[in-house]
Amino acid sequence: MTQGKIARESLLTLEAYAKERPSFRARVLDHKRARTVHLGEHITLVFEDELTMRYQIQEMLRIEKTFEEQGIQDELDAYNPLVPDGTNFKASMLIEYEDVDARRQALARLKGIEARVWVQAGGFERVYAIADEDLDRENEDKTSAVHFLRFELAPAMIEALKDGAPLGLGVDHPHYRAEIPAVGEATRKALAEDLA
Repeated sequence: MTQGKIARESLLTLEAYAKERPSFRARVLDHKRARTVHLGEHITLVFEDELTMRYQIQEMLRIEKTFEEQGIQDELDAYNPLVPDGTNFKASMLIEYEDVDARRQALARLKGIEARVWVQAGGFERVYAIADEDLDRENEDKTSAVHFLRFELAPAMIEALKDGAPLGLGVDHPHYRAEIPAVGEATRKALAEDLA
């Protein structure tokens, strides 16, 4: 099931969203469970799709009390690029350290990690992330704790995943390594649905 971009007219008004929010939020949190992968102790990937981005947009409009056309369009322009296009996976990457000092040290040590995250369909070669296409999230001192990744898949990889091939994930940065040779079936199926 490939996904389209979120259209302005498909969004709920602030009033309608206020009524729907508890059940919608519960549905999205349940939906995200299969789309969330932990790589080691400190990196989490949340694979985004139309539903997760719709929720993000509705939440931003709610928090900012936005109802003007331009404000709504700005949110659509910010989040629609994170909806998969049928040939890729798109993910938010979170680098998580509870201790502030440990986080600061890790972000300095992990510069460039966003480009060292990979996915692998069956026996095909690894596909490394294209990171932060909207803006650079790294400076000369450190990387950011949040990155947005796109994994562009070849047609044969897409076919293999749709036919049930295992999906591996990992990161191979010099200061952080983690690998999952095959994600669980619920995650594999959920992500295969992002592909055309």
